[in-house]
Amino acid sequence: MPAKRPPSRPAAPATEEKPKAAERIRRTARELFYREGIRAIGVDEIVTRAGVTKPSLYRSYASKDELAAEYLRDYEVAFWKVFEAGAETHPTDARAQLMAYLEGLAQRASQAGYRGCGLTNAVVEYPGDEHPARKVAEEHKRKLRTRLVELSTAMGAKEPAVLADGLLLLLEGTYASGQLFGVHGPAESLVKVANQLIDASLA
Repeated sequence: MPAKRPPSRPAAPATEEKPKAAERIRRTARELFYREGIRAIGVDEIVTRAGVTKPSLYRSYASKDELAAEYLRDYEVAFWKVFEAGAETHPTDARAQLMAYLEGLAQRASQAGYRGCGLTNAVVEYPGDEHPARKVAEEHKRKLRTRLVELSTAMGAKEPAVLADGLLLLLEGTYASGQLFGVHGPAESLVKVANQLIDASLA
């Protein structure tokens, strides 16, 4: 009786390597773009660091501009996850939700090597209105402003839009000053200043 052959393994899908390469490109671009800036990083450096070929990059992304926009979409997803984390622990307290984010931001922005908000940085890098990365960043900032109005309204502010704008200015100032001052910079006062602003808005 002939010996039974072991069951053959199914052939790997032809597209198996593409997602792997695309993910390496995405992860590498995210790291480099955030740390060094989008304009400072070229496609050659991305593919070299990711260990892929240039054609692999262009099969996944039409251009470096589109890769930059995708980086910011990923960044935005991560941002909202952190920003809204306080809603899980303080579901009925809008102020506590916001403070949870501000406390974490104050710590991050007071550390050496802090590079601010990737979305804000992209707006600075691309002053024109048509760049795909800038469009992602602008839309995100509009959503953030709207969310701050919602939180300010829930806190009972007399003028929710004014409080929201004040909080947004604090956030953007923290993103910028954290890169400049680092340890023991103005970011250490973020929570105290935000609380004072909110108290004044509720009086």
